[in-house]
Formats: sequence, structure tokens, C-alpha cells
Amino acid sequence: MCHDPDSRPPAPPQVGEVAEKVLFTLTSADGSVVNAAFAAPVEPPKAAIVVLPDVRGLHPFYAALTERLAEAGFAAVAIDYFARTAEAPEGGLRGADFEYAPHIEATTPEAIDLDTAAAIAYLRARVGATIPVFTMGFCFGGSNAWRQSASQLDLAGVMGFYGRPDRVGDAADHATKPVLMLIGGADAATSVEDQESLATRMRAAGAEVVSVVFPGAPHSFFDRSFDEWSGACEESWRQILEFTGRLS
Repeated sequence: MCHDPDSRPPAPPQVGEVAEKVLFTLTSADGSVVNAAFAAPVEPPKAAIVVLPDVRGLHPFYAALTERLAEAGFAAVAIDYFARTAEAPEGGLRGADFEYAPHIEATTPEAIDLDTAAAIAYLRARVGATIPVFTMGFCFGGSNAWRQSASQLDLAGVMGFYGRPDRVGDAADHATKPVLMLIGGADAATSVEDQESLATRMRAAGAEVVSVVFPGAPHSFFDRSFDEWSGACEESWRQILEFTGRLS
């Protein structure tokens, strides 16, 4: 499990007002009806972000993250991966009892990209047809965000926390879109060396890659309850704001 069931994302450094937050559904290009969460700031957003969750899918952590992103000035949509194989949860959010393992194995990069494309279209319909859009993923979602550097999706850049290089695979050798890698220095799921090797492969393919290692930080450090990693959370927000600001 990437986060404790009660975990919630840390607040951004400057907190603005949220104009809207809602749970809803998207329809992907293959007809799949995908659960999603949307939030937007009061002020016109500077960029938009599609959140790719960890293995839990659309857990409350990720609905809350769309709100934190709206507080930081972004419009954001978080998507669920499991429309094709799992029943939609009551209320729209996945709980701690969700048996995700067989559903994760049934996902495909193609389906994840279809759902991401639906989220991009929704964001542009809501907040502006030309707004730059980024993906931000965590663990399983972080791997997919990095993989999307090589995709045909209309993205300004991709961002991932503690992804797994083996899930990026050969896409690393075709990466072109800018990449932000946020790496726990003590991540037990994958080594810093493997993640830095992935960054080297993506740079060789032509992508601009910013890789940031947080010494001693564990997998899933981006959590407001981890007081000892509050500095890493603050620096993560700074990196996100700098990366998206420079590319928007």
C-alpha cells in the first residue's frame, strides 16, 4: 500500500480559494465510464493537472489532492483506473477494503492514456481550450506519468512521485516531453540508482528531465501526517510550482 488509508496530501505553500470541487464521471473514447474528481480555483488557473493515483485508484487522498492543487492555482482532475474491470464504488471513491491487485494487473497503458485524454479534454472544456496540461502520478501513477513522456497525449510535461522504472519500460527510450521525478532516497520499492538510470535513458531520448532525490525519505512521503518529512513535502511543492510555471 502506498499510503495509510487515512493519509491526506500536504497543503501548498500559498493557499488560495477553491471555487468548485465535485465527484463526477468521464466517458473515455472506448465508452468506459470513469470515476473522477475535479477541483478548480477561484482565480483563472495558470495550468491544469491530471492526477494519476497509486494502486488504490480514486481514493479520498486523490480527491483531496485535487483540492490542494486548486488551492495552489491549478484546475485538476483525478481519475480512477478500474472502470473496465471493477464495479463503481458507492459515492465515487475507493475505500481501504478495495482489492486492487487483480484490477491493477488488468490495466493497460493504452486504456490509462484513453482515460487521461478524456480528463485533458474535460479540463480544457471547463477552464480554457489552450491551457497547458500536465500529469502528476504517484507510485503506479508516477510510473505511468513518466511513461507518458513518450505518449501522443497533448501534455506540457509529466510529473511523478516514487514511480517504478520497470513499469516505464521501453517508453523511456522514446521520451520527449519534459519530466519531473520526485524520488524518496529511502524508497524500499525501488532504488535511487534505478530511478536515476531511468532519468538518464529519458534524457538520452531527448526529454528534459529534472530528478530530485529527498535523502532518507520513504515511499509515500508526500503526506501531511509525516512531520519528519514536512521539508520534503514543501520542497516537492516548490519543484511542482517551478516545473509547471516554467513550462506554462
